[in-house]
Amino acid sequence: MAKPTVAIYGIKDRNTFEYPAYVHDHNLCVMQDGEIVQYLQLERVTRRKYDNRLDLYVEDLIDKKIIDCPDDFDLVCVNDFVGNAFSSQNGRLRFEADYQNHLKFNAIPAHGYWQYSGWEGKPANSFMVQHEVAHICSTLPFYGDFQDNSLLVSLDGGSSLGNYSAFLYRDGKFTLIENNWTDLGFASKFFNDNSFTFKMLNASPGMHCSVPGKLMGFASLGNYDSEIEIWLKENQFFKDYWHKENAILESAKQRFGIVADFDTHDIFMQNCAATFQRIFENAVLQKLENLQHKYHCDNLYYGGGCALNIVTNTKIVESGMFRNVYIAPCCNDSGLSIGAAALLERQKGNTIKIHSPYLNNVGIDNGQLTIDNKTIKKTAEILLNGGIIGICNGNGEVGPRALGNRSLIAVSNNKHLSQKLSMTVKKREWYRPVAPIMLQKIAEKVTVQNVNPLAKFMLSDFEIKHEFDKDLCGVIHANQTARIQTLESENNNPFMFALLTYLYENHGIMALINTSFNAQGEPIVHKKNDAFASAKRMNLDALVFNNQLITNENF
Repeated sequence: MAKPTVAIYGIKDRNTFEYPAYVHDHNLCVMQDGEIVQYLQLERVTRRKYDNRLDLYVEDLIDKKIIDCPDDFDLVCVNDFVGNAFSSQNGRLRFEADYQNHLKFNAIPAHGYWQYSGWEGKPANSFMVQHEVAHICSTLPFYGDFQDNSLLVSLDGGSSLGNYSAFLYRDGKFTLIENNWTDLGFASKFFNDNSFTFKMLNASPGMHCSVPGKLMGFASLGNYDSEIEIWLKENQFFKDYWHKENAILESAKQRFGIVADFDTHDIFMQNCAATFQRIFENAVLQKLENLQHKYHCDNLYYGGGCALNIVTNTKIVESGMFRNVYIAPCCNDSGLSIGAAALLERQKGNTIKIHSPYLNNVGIDNGQLTIDNKTIKKTAEILLNGGIIGICNGNGEVGPRALGNRSLIAVSNNKHLSQKLSMTVKKREWYRPVAPIMLQKIAEKVTVQNVNPLAKFMLSDFEIKHEFDKDLCGVIHANQTARIQTLESENNNPFMFALLTYLYENHGIMALINTSFNAQGEPIVHKKNDAFASAKRMNLDALVFNNQLITNENF
């Protein structure tokens, strides 16, 4: 048996102890013979959202066997534009890689040291995977090895040598096509570093991790305006107007003859957001069209934080440019250790197994996860009576989105309940939608377009037929779309599949609201005590923990 692979994304931030600045979402992955054995998204254990302090915790997690780290392993770390080194708090796990001035689609030999017990220690067989490459390779554990004649693209807020890169995979070889900060950098900054969009959403620069979802949701309320696009471009998108936001309002007044305000209820602001979103979509699609015109690839593997923009993902799929589009559920920085581990395992000759998204298993004791029909019926009864239920079953999902194991659920045919769940329980902004989870056969019935495979990971949105407006009023956004997660069979998620099947067959409920089990500003719940504490604090009606129903009087 070959040595296992331990992969780390833990690059030290320039100012680690501030609310996550440049580097965020530290994570660790252990793979053996192509299979993920353990995965840790640090925030789930420390309960600090976007946590970037793996260096402070990794030794303790290993010493206490919370992470079951083997004595002998191959170490691989992911770099970042802020650096190429990692050192745990007491220096027992150290890593450093030489600076690379161009991208390489392989695990690059590096320098590492591991002191595993007492004073014993030794050099670790070490490698570095560049940030961009790790993003792309995060698709491997969910779709299998790269198919021939594929375009591999990473688009992120910032990686190691750019925010955008593209590779060609043909005849078993990886060829770098492009890599830079310029081609799409201006567009990605709308979501992580733009004074106008941040002020529009009442966000501070330190909140750059949460702005993308807010801006995408807010943009759906408005309409693209070509005159606004011209105005934005003439002013370089007002990207550097930090603390000079009144100048943006004055410019709008002079150009459009209105007195705008940074108010999310203002139609002009909604149209500005929609225009920012459309510019981003068009820039990404134009880049892919240009690449396709030259290389004629069958498949697209797409990674990086920008791959969470579901509206753009949908347009890519529906453009017909590619036969297949592959995006990991952890396409943002939370999946970097998974991508690095998968690449090194592949390089070692191991076949990467296809995994479910439920891999967040550090510190989890699953016990028996049998499903009782009585539990399904009682859970359904609470939901049908307007209840809101937290789900904490088995392992947590990878990535930022709940996919049925760490979810808050409610019936989808009640708009008031949807608003209560989003705004009162989770304390989210009024304009942010909640998503539905439904059986795939139902999704195929209620959507205008075909249901694509990205729906399995809630990575695409779909236009809902008006005849189902009443059935799905709680999950249809202002633009008549819904970000559907589909379940094709009970193998996808046994409890949710059983619950959805029962609700549809016995009560005609077509979907459930499915939003992450956390309040705003908190990580998704991870362990039993997190779930019980959050359920009590949120005043939920019930909690399903490891397929067992607990009503609120027992929290």
